[in-house]
Amino acid sequence: MTDLAPRFESAILFDGTGSCNELTPEQVDDWTESDGVLWIDCDQNNRETQTWLERDSGVSQVVANILLAGETRPRTIIQPNGLIIILRGINMNPGAVPDDMVAVRIWLQKNRIITSHRRAMLSLDDIRESLKSNNGPKSAGEFLVALTGFLSGRIGASIDNIEQLIEDIDSQILSGTVGDLRTTLGVVRRQAASIRRHLSPQRDALDRLARTDSNILTTNEVHDVREAGDHVMRQLEDLDLARENALVTQEELMNRIAQEQNARMYLLSIVSAVFLPLMFVTGLLGMNVSGLPGTVNPNGFLYAAIIMAIFGVGMAIYFKLKKWI
Repeated sequence: MTDLAPRFESAILFDGTGSCNELTPEQVDDWTESDGVLWIDCDQNNRETQTWLERDSGVSQVVANILLAGETRPRTIIQPNGLIIILRGINMNPGAVPDDMVAVRIWLQKNRIITSHRRAMLSLDDIRESLKSNNGPKSAGEFLVALTGFLSGRIGASIDNIEQLIEDIDSQILSGTVGDLRTTLGVVRRQAASIRRHLSPQRDALDRLARTDSNILTTNEVHDVREAGDHVMRQLEDLDLARENALVTQEELMNRIAQEQNARMYLLSIVSAVFLPLMFVTGLLGMNVSGLPGTVNPNGFLYAAIIMAIFGVGMAIYFKLKKWI
């Protein structure tokens, strides 16, 4: 795409066939509803964007404040001349972790869309790419449906990754490889809990959007939004299942660690029990007092060794009969 003034990330005019034309800031100022659907993507960190939204965008102060707000939860707000939709997606930026989700704020009208975000969102890039390949949305409603689909796809991929990690940990536990799995499992559980906490309000936002009586969305688009809400519900159920599986895996890991520790302690106890009478004999014969037997007998050490061997073999036979070893 061509370089634009820093006021916008991009300004795109849908041509109604799945493709688009990119507009300059001057063309955006001259745009009218009869020209077609206009999508303006804004970076909240840009002061030019902040000034334009507050003074020149034509939106109310309430809408401008929400589009420029900091962290906020997913929701749908009905306005007299449009809809405010706030959605979340997985942060796929370099160095980010999956549970560090990013938010996109959308001002949706019949012929104009304004999106704002603090960090880059790949789902918006996906829409731009689909428009460049002549397979993009043709209306504001289709834009919203496409965005929810791209967001849901990346969230689903992260959930699949969490489930795969839990399965890999299960396999390592069954193979006897424990290592630092407790740390890895703890990270996976925190990721699942964090994604669920951020994703749960999104289901309510899409549900409210699907029940909104607005001329912006067609009947088919409302159905698609409702399906997106159901998909989010299934993803929440998958996260709940992943958390339960992680909890079961953690219990199995702790049991395996405890079992290994008990086995080591048991072995040490057996060795200590075998050597206990031997240490008694050596301690008794090692006293520096007069009258110890064998001190002047040249075969005294041999007799002591035979006695200790008898004690050792006897203890081993006793444990074997008791089935302790």
